[in-house]
Amino acid sequence: MRFAAIDFETANYSQDSACAVGLVVVDGAQIVDRAYHLIRPPTTEFKFTHIHGLTWTDVCNAKTFAELWPELRGYMRKIDFLAAHNAPFDRGVLAGCCTSYGLSNVRRRFVCTVQVAREVWSIYPTKLPDVCRSLSIPLQHHRADSDAEACARIVMAAMTAGWMP
Repeated sequence: MRFAAIDFETANYSQDSACAVGLVVVDGAQIVDRAYHLIRPPTTEFKFTHIHGLTWTDVCNAKTFAELWPELRGYMRKIDFLAAHNAPFDRGVLAGCCTSYGLSNVRRRFVCTVQVAREVWSIYPTKLPDVCRSLSIPLQHHRADSDAEACARIVMAAMTAGWMP
């Protein structure tokens, strides 16, 4: 089983405002690849700096999503599914960025680690820090690379516990 865990941080309420992405690729029971990138969103409007600490100054010289997409898509080419915590959010950001730049989205199933944590361990509340604390997974919350790795580790732990995606 090969999958990728993905996490986006956004600058504002717009689904195409990704300002950071973390991606972790798992093959079998091993993390085999990682990526972390700052992304220059289409506008300078930042509303969520208080959450992730990123500002326009941090990302103004970064690649746009369109410039970064070929590399990100390469990580997702041979995977069975994508995983994310609160998957509808990350799926929406991915779709919003692809639509905004006229790019073809990856057609992969998304597994939501919120649902996995509830189903496998009955963890409530299921915010990422709560799940990570319960499973002893290290986390620097709202750092896209750390959040993506935490999601990957949640799926790996669930698979070890007998859960199948």
